[in-house]
Amino acid sequence: MTSENQEHGAARRPVEDEVDVVAEETQKPAKGGKNEKKGSFWKELPVLVVVALVLALIIKSFVVQAFYIPSESMENTLLKNDRVLVNKLVYHMRDIERGDVVVFSGVDSWDGEFQMEEPSNPVAGFFRWVGTAFGVVPGEKDYIKRVIGVGGDHVKCCDSKGRITVNGTAIDEESYLYPGNVPSDRFFDITVPQGRLWVMGDHRSVSLDSRSHTGDAGGGSIPEGQVIGRAFVIVWPFNRATSIDIPDTFAQPGLQALGSAVPLVAGFGLAVPLVLVRRRWLGRRR
Repeated sequence: MTSENQEHGAARRPVEDEVDVVAEETQKPAKGGKNEKKGSFWKELPVLVVVALVLALIIKSFVVQAFYIPSESMENTLLKNDRVLVNKLVYHMRDIERGDVVVFSGVDSWDGEFQMEEPSNPVAGFFRWVGTAFGVVPGEKDYIKRVIGVGGDHVKCCDSKGRITVNGTAIDEESYLYPGNVPSDRFFDITVPQGRLWVMGDHRSVSLDSRSHTGDAGGGSIPEGQVIGRAFVIVWPFNRATSIDIPDTFAQPGLQALGSAVPLVAGFGLAVPLVLVRRRWLGRRR
């Protein structure tokens, strides 16, 4: 080998040595390896849990909320310990309708159909609040009933066949009434005030509903403003998962209260004289 080649070889060796060192360093595992990743996960987990809870509470507050069924008052449509989802947006887009199953607040109004012990300490109180928010624990002052009459309706029990009537039209409740129950074992005859609802449980013999509060303000009806939302699906247990639909009997045209037609009737009443006056005026001009 010539002296020139030897010089070139000597010049290349340091570069090759540097490449070997870099290759060795890249092949070495990162400091800590999997242990560092595991440590990072456990550090991030509390943050993820908090974010998930915040998002869930936002959804619960404004969109959909899960509710626990604590009593037998809506059997067999809803059974005790069922969980339902409640749509909290629907009544911003349409009015409450007869036949809707609604959840509403009875705070400072109705007595509970069941009694819960007060939390023994603040921690227990916090977990109850979380459980109620996610439909795991029942809300002591939340109720679920079926809307029978809306504002302006004349609701009466009963006709000659023992059926409840709404604005003089009998409703057929066999599809949802608890087997063996009569529509009502108590007489009532009420015109529901505007902005209020007449509500009843499907298991009439055990339900403390509007019939039990006829001596209250509103004659047993509840304010629409206390309605939290419409129960639209059973989500637990899975073998009972199904939608909660409005029974066909509430689609009868005869149920529509005269009060709801008053603006239309008044409109026609005012329009006819105006048309006649206009025709007379045009006739004189000719």
